[in-house]
Amino acid sequence: MVTDLERQIQRRRTFAIISHPDAGKTTLTEKFLLYGGAIQLAGTVKGKKNTKHAVSDWMEIEKQRGISVTSSVLQFEYRDFCINILDTPGHQDFSEDTYRTLMAADSAVMVIDASKGVEDQTRKLFKVCTLRHIPIFTFINKMDRVAKDPYALLEEIEQELGIDTYAINWPVGSGKEFKGVYERDKQTLIRFEGINGTREALAIETDIQDASIKEALTPEQYQQLMDDVELLDGAGVEFDLERVQQGQLSPVCFGSALTNFGVEPFLNHFLDMTTPPLPRQTDQQTLVPTNHDFSAFVFKIQANMNKAHRDRMAFMRICSGKFEKGMDVFHVQGNKKIKLSQSKQLMADSRETVEEAYAGDIIGVFDPGIFSIGDTICVGKEKICYEGIPTFAPEHFASVRNKDTMKRKQFVKGITQIAQEGAIQIFQSIQGGMEEIIVGVVGVLQFEVLEYRLKNEYSVDIVQTPLSYQYIRWIQNKDIALQQLNLSSDTRKIQDLKGNYLLLFNNEWGVRWATEKNKDLILTEYSK
Repeated sequence: MVTDLERQIQRRRTFAIISHPDAGKTTLTEKFLLYGGAIQLAGTVKGKKNTKHAVSDWMEIEKQRGISVTSSVLQFEYRDFCINILDTPGHQDFSEDTYRTLMAADSAVMVIDASKGVEDQTRKLFKVCTLRHIPIFTFINKMDRVAKDPYALLEEIEQELGIDTYAINWPVGSGKEFKGVYERDKQTLIRFEGINGTREALAIETDIQDASIKEALTPEQYQQLMDDVELLDGAGVEFDLERVQQGQLSPVCFGSALTNFGVEPFLNHFLDMTTPPLPRQTDQQTLVPTNHDFSAFVFKIQANMNKAHRDRMAFMRICSGKFEKGMDVFHVQGNKKIKLSQSKQLMADSRETVEEAYAGDIIGVFDPGIFSIGDTICVGKEKICYEGIPTFAPEHFASVRNKDTMKRKQFVKGITQIAQEGAIQIFQSIQGGMEEIIVGVVGVLQFEVLEYRLKNEYSVDIVQTPLSYQYIRWIQNKDIALQQLNLSSDTRKIQDLKGNYLLLFNNEWGVRWATEKNKDLILTEYSK
């Protein structure tokens, strides 16, 4: 007999949406929410004159710039599924937030622009997915614009990303001639009439052999469709659900998120093929989601999501069991019991108190400053610890100080909280205090976000001075004598928030010098 815990967990689907900037990822997310009834009007970002903005873009700078700079967590019900969407930043300058978010997902939806194909950021994010062997479902978007040949797009995905593809449906035309999609399994053509995003599009589904198909399409389109149907059935990779779930075969659907063409068929196919929450590896065992003992890990921390609250939220992926409001849990890294009383589920920056949640769900918990990214919380006699989330090496550095020395307290609080979120990394000289802070980021746009947030959330103005360092390495030897290291004159010794020691280098020559002249020195490009 299936228990209520098992039934609830079986309903869960948790996935991340990834893409290159402007491929339509956030628009697709909005349409998913539209079908789930979570919103009544899909908001799209199209310039400063438009008063609407995407629900998942909650930060003020996102609304102004029309880009996603931080991951959003969204939940809605559709059919009998409870769906958790992790909407990630597409911009490469915020890719580290995406890497961490993918750790909380069981699968990924990859959005590709039909006119541009596979782009740089798509390649990077795809590699992260393959490292975890998570299933990847592809939505080729913007078929309402002039697009590349569908066969060429599939071949590009296979060659560029090294994964087989299987077309679940097939487009009829593109641009103004885009008439709909052919559903291969049912052998039907779905024709659409867009309704400007206010409600789901009208869809007319017709058997491919029906005489009305000829009337709806031009003779050229009809002949092309018949040829495509024959070619698709006679050639190409066979569908294999097991390979899909192992991340070796990507099901592909075509459509247009902006006009709602093909979005609902894709969502239905995705839900039919993807899995409930997957087992997770701990330091001792592989833990199944239906284990009755609650456990979760922190993958994201965000301060000041809402100026009215002025609080800090820790986002947790529940990995096993059931969460109940007010429950006592054990914080493994803090080595103490805590009560999870202020728990929320979020729709971007709006929040609702959650009484209960299950494995696969994402919850936000009030954080008084005790959590770090990668922390584990659990209940039960057995203290477990999930695999850590790596901190990647930043590529750009700047010295940062506050203009008004009277606001030193706000400056230190603000920059430390933003660093704890993982948006930036901060370092200081081994002998120095917080007067001179070195900020490291993956992308230079993070410097702009840092300055914006310090001013708007902490009322602090800063001065940033770019530094010439290009490489940073963590020192793994905890017992090494730092003062005795033989280093080039421009190499700098620093430490991070956790007290780890690091070296900053201007060039690769400095890195080679450090490793060749200090045989016992162990350097790494990331830290857990």
